[in-house]
Amino acid sequence: MIELLLHNPLLLLFVVVGIGYPLGRVRVAGSSLGVAAVLFVGIGIGALHPDLKLPEIIYLLGLVLFVYTIGLSSGPSFFRSFGPRGLKSNLLVLGMLALGLGLTLAAQRLLGLRPTLAGGLFAGSLTNTPALAAELEFLKLRAPHDTQALADPVVGYSISYPLGVIGVLLAIGLTQRLWKVDYRAEAERTREPGSANQPLEARVVKVLRATEEPLGVLMQRLGWDVVFGRHQRGDQLSIADLSTRLQPGDLVTVVGPAQELDEVTAGLGEVSQEPLAHDRSVLDYRRIFVSNPEVVGRRLAELELPGRFGAVATRLRRGDVDMLPQENTVLEPGDRIRVLTRRDKLDEVSHFFGDSYRAISEIDILSFSLGLALGLLLGAVPIPLPGGVDLKLGFAGGPLVVALVLGWLGRTGRFVWGLPYSANLTLRQIGLVMFLAGVGTRSGHAFFSTLTQGGGLSLLVAGGLITFTVSLATLVLGHKVLGIPMSVLTGLLGGLQTQPAVLGFALEQTRNDLPNVGYTTVYPLATVSKIILAQVLLAMLL
Repeated sequence: MIELLLHNPLLLLFVVVGIGYPLGRVRVAGSSLGVAAVLFVGIGIGALHPDLKLPEIIYLLGLVLFVYTIGLSSGPSFFRSFGPRGLKSNLLVLGMLALGLGLTLAAQRLLGLRPTLAGGLFAGSLTNTPALAAELEFLKLRAPHDTQALADPVVGYSISYPLGVIGVLLAIGLTQRLWKVDYRAEAERTREPGSANQPLEARVVKVLRATEEPLGVLMQRLGWDVVFGRHQRGDQLSIADLSTRLQPGDLVTVVGPAQELDEVTAGLGEVSQEPLAHDRSVLDYRRIFVSNPEVVGRRLAELELPGRFGAVATRLRRGDVDMLPQENTVLEPGDRIRVLTRRDKLDEVSHFFGDSYRAISEIDILSFSLGLALGLLLGAVPIPLPGGVDLKLGFAGGPLVVALVLGWLGRTGRFVWGLPYSANLTLRQIGLVMFLAGVGTRSGHAFFSTLTQGGGLSLLVAGGLITFTVSLATLVLGHKVLGIPMSVLTGLLGGLQTQPAVLGFALEQTRNDLPNVGYTTVYPLATVSKIILAQVLLAMLL
């Protein structure tokens, strides 16, 4: 069997993935390794023979696909995170990453670790695969023929990674028990602007007081984050747009989070005890796939739906999340938008947005290839650092930085940079398993050599202590000093670790959606920062 795998690298790839992927879904004490199990299976199979390894091009291609797709999807949230609301959280994350770097340097000196092993310890204790990839790229430029140096980061990463997950879960469990956190009460007190993280509801409101101002002015003045839909006055049914002035006795449908709907109801009148006329032969609605390249990447206000079609967008579904469409909402390929308009306009509106499931399953090869090429070029540019050291973003950092910018831009002229949601997730998953299988098989022999020669246990303990210390410091400073709600903070800690397993644990503990807010606020900056800090660490030690 080993001889067969030695001569069939593609077979080796799919054997590793085929065993590792389902193994990662096995839950022990409520947690699982996830896709990282592919790495450990790769290490185990690679240890069977020194030459049992995948070609370098496989893991490099996987790496580029993985970080580029992450960047495209994270671009908008990355740049929004530098606003006033996200600044405090991101500064906390940067401080904690600096603490993790300092603890890694201390462990390297106390244990006498090789610098390359310390690099893997840093990436593993903070469970960040792109940081590991950046270290490998850095070492390939410094010591392209030193097989030990190239294997060490993966060894350090794989030994410290398990406690890099468990240590965070222990810190969350300990603090929430000591502080007796009431997540339900916290969720009731915490109100995040916007509704992407809150369930949307629809309500019929009966107007008791005339609005002297049009709805658009009223919404802006009172800060109502809702969408108005159908409007009934007597027997006449119409669409409530921004110029509508409501009168006593009118019925109007409102879509938004429950707390926003309560405010709107109190401001306009009361919840209607009679249903609004539901004659779909006049006004009708449809959920439409956004697939037209002319529409993708544009703000909803630019499309002028009320003036062009007499239509209003009432809901937007992106992936598995319902969002409230607003004027500044940028449409992405694969979005499903719910539009209310006259029945005879529905087909025209559907054609305008594209409404092609096949189109959203495809990618624009030209813009995708051009974006990757720009990322690879940026990764090859040397960046001078103090002390005469040159830093390169490499295959991991270059595509990620370019993708963050392109994901934020959305489109440039006729170039649409974004990917359909499903295509992005598929490419990301394929890229990640290719990378993990590649680096796992290429480091398996060195991994077990390190364990058998001693030093593996000290790496394991050091990684666990680094993870637990950083996690505990984040929770104490964030909750007790900065006053961040624990529901948000547990998700923020998952974003700091760039660890979906932590986010899943946080969602199970809080039983609300607030951890998603913390996670998405800091995840992009944490990823980029770890990539840079991992290379800075090696530059300082080598």
